[in-house]
Amino acid sequence: MGRHHFTYEEFTTVLCRVEAVLNSRPLTPLSSDPADLDYLSPGHFLIGQPLLAVPPRTSTEDKSSLVNRWKLLDQCHQAFWRQWSTEYLTTLQARTKWSSGSPNIRLNDVVVIRDNQSPPLSWRMGRVIALLPGADGAVRVVRLRTAHGEVTRPVVKLVVLPTEGTCPGTPC
Repeated sequence: MGRHHFTYEEFTTVLCRVEAVLNSRPLTPLSSDPADLDYLSPGHFLIGQPLLAVPPRTSTEDKSSLVNRWKLLDQCHQAFWRQWSTEYLTTLQARTKWSSGSPNIRLNDVVVIRDNQSPPLSWRMGRVIALLPGADGAVRVVRLRTAHGEVTRPVVKLVVLPTEGTCPGTPC
């Protein structure tokens, strides 16, 4: 955590929040039903349902030292979120040079919709309902069904969840 020294309680708080981040990540869709947007997460193995991150509390204390320590803990949590979202989620996105082809996204794939304006915990899940290929036949835009309706997004803003037979380089 850098140069900062935490008390035992502060350190366990940060570790619990990091644990909630890791246990809330989607692993794979629960079903192949196009209307079902539920996913399997490590939280299912722990409590039988996805873990939900606790929203940040607002401090009623006016003591500036307590507020500053709370802000420091929150900054550590946010730093972990940023690093996790850039490192882990990019491993799920297969990147190849333009000179070699890569498989197109498929109908009914379940995806996480990346949004630079919101934290990763707020990113929506969606299921591909229509492919919109470019002139060269490569799919660059897709139509998605989310819990709040339908949206159209470019493929570069999507992270496809691994399903049976789609894990790059390893069997699922």
